[in-house]
Amino acid sequence: MTTIEQTPDTSTRPAGPGQPAQRSALARLAGWCHDHRWWVLVIWIVGLIGVNVGAQALGSNFSNNLSGGTQSAQQILDTQFPGLSGSPAQVVITTTAPLTDPANQARTERLAGALAPLAHVSSVTSPFAPPGASQVSRDGHIGYVRVNFDQAAGDLPTESIQKVIDTAQSFAAPGYHVALGGQAIGLVAGAKPGPAEGIGILAAIIIMLLAFGSVVAMGLPIITALFGIAVAFAVLDLLSHVVTTPVFAPEIMAMIGLGVGIDYALFVVTRYRQGLAEGRQPRDAVAVSLATSGRAVVFAGTTVILSLLGLFLLQLPFMRGLAIGAISAVVLVMLAALTLLPAMLGFAGRAIDKLAIPGLLQSGAEPSERGFWYRWSRTVQCHPAVSGLVAVLVLLCLALPMFQMRQAFTDAGNDPATTTTRQAFDALATGFGPGFNGPLVIAAHVPGGQEGAVRQLEASVRATPGVAFVTPATFNATGSAALIVAYPTTDPQAAETEALVHHLRDEVLPSATGGTGVQAYVGGETAGSVDAATYLSARLPWVIGAVLLLSFLLLMAVFRSLVIPLKAVIVNLLSVAASYGVIVAVFQWGWLGGFFGIGATGPIDPWIPLMMFTILFGLSMDYEVFLLSRIREEWRLTGDNSSAVADGLAKTARVITAAAAIMIFVFGSFVFGDPLHVLKVFGLGLASAILIDATLVRMVLVPSVMELLGPANWWLPAWLDRIVPELGVEVDVEPPSAMAAPVAEPVR
Repeated sequence: MTTIEQTPDTSTRPAGPGQPAQRSALARLAGWCHDHRWWVLVIWIVGLIGVNVGAQALGSNFSNNLSGGTQSAQQILDTQFPGLSGSPAQVVITTTAPLTDPANQARTERLAGALAPLAHVSSVTSPFAPPGASQVSRDGHIGYVRVNFDQAAGDLPTESIQKVIDTAQSFAAPGYHVALGGQAIGLVAGAKPGPAEGIGILAAIIIMLLAFGSVVAMGLPIITALFGIAVAFAVLDLLSHVVTTPVFAPEIMAMIGLGVGIDYALFVVTRYRQGLAEGRQPRDAVAVSLATSGRAVVFAGTTVILSLLGLFLLQLPFMRGLAIGAISAVVLVMLAALTLLPAMLGFAGRAIDKLAIPGLLQSGAEPSERGFWYRWSRTVQCHPAVSGLVAVLVLLCLALPMFQMRQAFTDAGNDPATTTTRQAFDALATGFGPGFNGPLVIAAHVPGGQEGAVRQLEASVRATPGVAFVTPATFNATGSAALIVAYPTTDPQAAETEALVHHLRDEVLPSATGGTGVQAYVGGETAGSVDAATYLSARLPWVIGAVLLLSFLLLMAVFRSLVIPLKAVIVNLLSVAASYGVIVAVFQWGWLGGFFGIGATGPIDPWIPLMMFTILFGLSMDYEVFLLSRIREEWRLTGDNSSAVADGLAKTARVITAAAAIMIFVFGSFVFGDPLHVLKVFGLGLASAILIDATLVRMVLVPSVMELLGPANWWLPAWLDRIVPELGVEVDVEPPSAMAAPVAEPVR
């Protein structure tokens, strides 16, 4: 009998010795930046000045084309009704005396006459002209002048819109209030971003002072992040000339860049201070910090970038602009953490803890393995099934509202009450009904001799439930096209309005025009918003699937494990779902709405869940990578999974908690410090997700699951290990080469 020798399964044992940390590529980069710190600083300053000079010279070209009109209807308007094809606006007049009072009527006529010759204004209709007979409310105190621009809202020059606003508002007088509404007006005079970035930076300064107790240690992450953000702002201005970039993209970019930039630098500075406390020379401490924490920063930043690349699957110009802005911020703050920060640490040297706050200076040494976080992880590990189950149940409860999320573009009714767009919106709703703010444009191709069919179509639309009133059909000069405007009974963002759009398209129009040859389409800005929302929400699963796959493959390659990336994907999905539930409960249901200052409740703008998922998944992976990198480092030393989890958590919990607190305050500042509705939703979603991730997920669910899985955490089949590429050689941290008193290093 032949005996077959069995080879022991080593797939869950620690890998062999890795490359010494001090000899890794990142350590060499850190050493070069440390030794040539003046050159690195000069390069960053010159780059910052050069990019900003270019951006100032060219200016920016931000847009707000979030939802185009329905293509078929818009084509009819463009070719057959060129005077009505552009974006409409309303100059809403509210008077104390009736609008028909001679003085008010004369002022209104002068107002309309002043608007007509302005640039990019194709037509102006006064309420006292024959076509504007229905533009005065029944009580006679509210009316509007209809203004048609010659282009879509997002394509109009800002100065032309502003000239219309200034001209109209110059006619305001006591007892004669003027407000302006419409999508084009909202781009210029709607709610503007507030001082949220400043509030977030102030919060980050306070948190890091508490975490470090030193002004120097606190200042380095702030300076590093601000350098990266300052360059990113200028880059985004330049990119806006070649990529459709929304007007709020800089705020989204700042929100993400500040959060990840400060966190990345915080991780590196923390490891640097630990190196000094171990007795390392400053240059050696810089090298080790970048070889370890810097390695985690590279993979964490790469995960964020891969997540954001998922937005390109949507094939929507404005989403590409948002993604490019966010990616540029992440890339630049990551580069700053890997190059500028080592140089700044070279300047600081052992003075990293100078300018200490009395009573607050924290030791740079690693937390005791028997400290609070070690004891906490051991407590969780003693009851892993119960701890994990409780965490999952809490996450599922928070996620429940997500299943009632309604995705639709919000209207001007969500703007602050002080804005002219909100005042015009409310006045039109009061005078003409809530649906007046969301007209549906029905455009039709009309074969010869089918005017009667158009009248029948008009009657059918007028008799449709949910339609408040309909304007008589208007024909072009040749009679080959017709235009009907239907006003819903509900406001533009209402679910009933969305249902009406689908009902008209699917049932009313086909039934009314069947057999006549008339081809009718529902368009306009409201219907276009419905179409865009449908498109975005339908593609959310595809984006999620692509991001999950890319993240899984990256983590598998980094940690050489099949179980860890699968676990990371699942728990991060739970935390993102919980954050979706929070924004639905607050902004859609109105829970704690007064506390957060949300104003009116409404749907969730459809681009927000997409953007939130890609960003949150990437940010969650930041903490996952940082924690797991340290756990794997401990596991490679001991081979004991339980001890590695406890030690890794004990040594990273303080910095993860500080980093999470910074992100929570940065994102939360957009909730309380910004009047723009979409930024409030976005900020609360990100802040709640980071809070959930840094507490329930990272401190409860991860250690309990890793305890239950045991050595299986590090299992990777041998055949798969041969296929999966090595993304960077693993490093082993050598003990300090010199424990003696430090020798002063020359500044180069």
